[in-house]
Amino acid sequence: MRRLPLSSLPTARRFPAWWAAVAGTIALSFAGESAAHAAPPTPPLSSLPTTPIKTIPVLAALTDGGAYTVQPGDTVWGIARAHGLDVASVQAANGLDADSVIRPGQVLLLGAAPVAPAPVSVSEAPAPAPAAVTHEVQPGDTLSAIASANGVSLDAVLSANGLTRASIIYPGDVLQIPSAGATASAAPAAVAPATAPGLDLEQSDNARLIIRIGRELGVSDHGIRIALGTAMQESWLRNLDWGDRDSLGLFQQRPSMGWGTPEQIRDTDRATRVFFGGPSDPNGFTTRGLLDIPGWEQMPYADAAQAVQISAYPDRYAQWEQPATTWLAVLG
Repeated sequence: MRRLPLSSLPTARRFPAWWAAVAGTIALSFAGESAAHAAPPTPPLSSLPTTPIKTIPVLAALTDGGAYTVQPGDTVWGIARAHGLDVASVQAANGLDADSVIRPGQVLLLGAAPVAPAPVSVSEAPAPAPAAVTHEVQPGDTLSAIASANGVSLDAVLSANGLTRASIIYPGDVLQIPSAGATASAAPAAVAPATAPGLDLEQSDNARLIIRIGRELGVSDHGIRIALGTAMQESWLRNLDWGDRDSLGLFQQRPSMGWGTPEQIRDTDRATRVFFGGPSDPNGFTTRGLLDIPGWEQMPYADAAQAVQISAYPDRYAQWEQPATTWLAVLG
């Protein structure tokens, strides 16, 4: 959690934006304890210059596939101009709008995202269907033991029966056991994982994990969008090993405030479950996640994120609502 910068600090009208950011960081070092904390904040939107900043494009920052890694001092306007593009096309390709903030290290697409060619299908004679195998659950049976006894993976048994690793089986239940040959033959060919507009592969993988866990926990799309935007604001959707004071990980959770050990917080799966909270919260009642906030579904986007994070910059979560909607549509 961050507290609001001290009122005595210079304002953006008197000093450049970089000085406001430095002053804000110094002020936060004297702030009180908080529940969860964001990575060092970017300058408030009101402190950004109103006229375009002329920047010299860094050629080393241009990556394969028409993408550009944001450098300190970059603006969307400057990046678009340096690459012969109009601002609107760069904003559209990355889910940005006129009020969006870009950060050093963020990867922007320079134009429309490439569309992967449709796979070419090859007609083959269908293999004969394997004989159905079932197993009636006996007292003491476990899903892993049943899978091992039948020579198939636990995930294959779970998938065949619509179960998850948290599911409970009871004596008398009848489980479908897929054949090892059928499971192997049905394995799809390796396909490069998809990325979402404005996100690189690492960020897209973390966004995909947040979506998967949200679905597993029964969280609504609104709640998943809140989690995506919160992680983007706090860590740029990266599993950081640093942060303000002892803040770490995707959601910049703090060991000193009971969110877990440093190793637990940097476990992205666990950190995401702790952010969502609810009955399956790994922290139990030590911390309060989104599902523990009364009426969070009716709250505005930024207010719901702030109720969990207790940030010194609560309004900054709102800028990620629209991009998070796009990420969920592409990756979810």
